[in-house]
Amino acid sequence: MLTLQNAIAFFGVSLLLGITPGPDNIFVLVQSAAYGRRAGMLVVLGLCGGLVVHTTAIALGLAAVFAASESAFVILKFAGAAYLAYLAWQAFSAPVSDGNGTPAAALRPRQLFVRGVLMNLSNPKVVFFFLAFLPQFVDPARGSVALQLAQLGALFMLATLVTFGAISYFAAGLGQRLRGSLRAQQWMNRGAGTVFAGLALRLAMSQR
Repeated sequence: MLTLQNAIAFFGVSLLLGITPGPDNIFVLVQSAAYGRRAGMLVVLGLCGGLVVHTTAIALGLAAVFAASESAFVILKFAGAAYLAYLAWQAFSAPVSDGNGTPAAALRPRQLFVRGVLMNLSNPKVVFFFLAFLPQFVDPARGSVALQLAQLGALFMLATLVTFGAISYFAAGLGQRLRGSLRAQQWMNRGAGTVFAGLALRLAMSQR
């Protein structure tokens, strides 16, 4: 079991990481501004779903096997870059609404959730981050290492819900005001497309 001191320290660091600009929280910001608060939270839940997979892989030791494979890293990073490029194309070609402040083309809840899951799972950097970050707060003398890693993963997901949820809340409020203007909507779509294209390029160029 985790000590209370380790749990509090880990949760505090996770909160700080959650508000540090990165691909995932930028993704939440863009999706929330474009589709609304509910959509943003569904994306956040999807990201947490991806974290469940990563945490399980770390606890079972599978992540270390993946990290040792250069081919797996390359395949996953280019798959992630291709997915982000597809989202960029969707954003650039997205229609605008009639100016009443509602999203132009609301996606289904399942689609939004899956977007979050794919965004998280298609970034191989998350695996390396978890491999480097979580074990620092594990004490083998406190019992099962796998159980402690699972607890840390749960705390990280809670921190993600708190920080990304706040980002989604405020970004959606701003997006609602901007959606009242057709010109602002066009710029939002172009901005979202540019962000996704930039993230795709960044991931494609990333090294282990």
